Amino acid sequence: MSFSISGKTAIVTGAANGIGLAIARHLVNAGANVMFADMNEARLEAEVGDEARKEGSVRFFGGDLRQKLNVANLVSATLDAFDRIDILVNASRQMLLSDPLSVDDDGVETLLQQNMLTSLRVSQAVAKRMIMQGRSGTGSGNLGSIVNLSSIAASRTRPELLGYSVSTAALDQMTRSLAVALAPHRIRVNAVAFGSVMSASLKEALREHEDYRGKIAQGTPMGRIAAPHEVAEAVQFLASEGAGFMTGQILTVDGGRTLLDPVGCAAH
Repeated sequence: MSFSISGKTAIVTGAANGIGLAIARHLVNAGANVMFADMNEARLEAEVGDEARKEGSVRFFGGDLRQKLNVANLVSATLDAFDRIDILVNASRQMLLSDPLSVDDDGVETLLQQNMLTSLRVSQAVAKRMIMQGRSGTGSGNLGSIVNLSSIAASRTRPELLGYSVSTAALDQMTRSLAVALAPHRIRVNAVAFGSVMSASLKEALREHEDYRGKIAQGTPMGRIAAPHEVAEAVQFLASEGAGFMTGQILTVDGGRTLLDPVGCAAH
């Protein structure tokens, strides 16, 4: 079975930097048409503006996807550019350290909105379009694939990550629920739960706390921090027909970290 996504059209949210940008670029290099989406339009312009102005496989959309109108506009912009949508990668996420005993600083509401509810709204809008495309098509293959970015924090107990843990656990359950709801429409929904990846937030944390690097390596059986492309490759697998009979699965990419679950390991 092929892992190819050549000729497919994908939307990647959170694509202005870090892991989202790496995923979007990886899908382009794999032959897909990709809409890079992020609220940071200036950063999108800097990263892919020149490519997007050419007749090719890259476009970008700047807008806050917590607003429903922007979700609708994203879908419309992608259809205007590429005529269809085959893959959605919900890579937009936020991580905040918080005080679990402070009602005003627990981060739960903020991170549920950013990490779960926004992904749900985008998934619902894109799934409706995929279903519509299926009605006018033929064949018995899958119509589309949705891949969410989750975290091993969903199943770990770190009080300072209360909001992040709750939001990613909710995202995992959303993944399973949508998988069952969309399976009759031949749309697959899966997630990649990653451990320590050299994301924009981890780079910032390492600048302030260089000792985190050694703690993370010590707490990870493979002894290192993952590169963003290693998450991107897992995303491509789930988006491809190579994973054609997989849905509702949370694929863990963590170098074995959850096998040890060291209490003293840095929270990234």
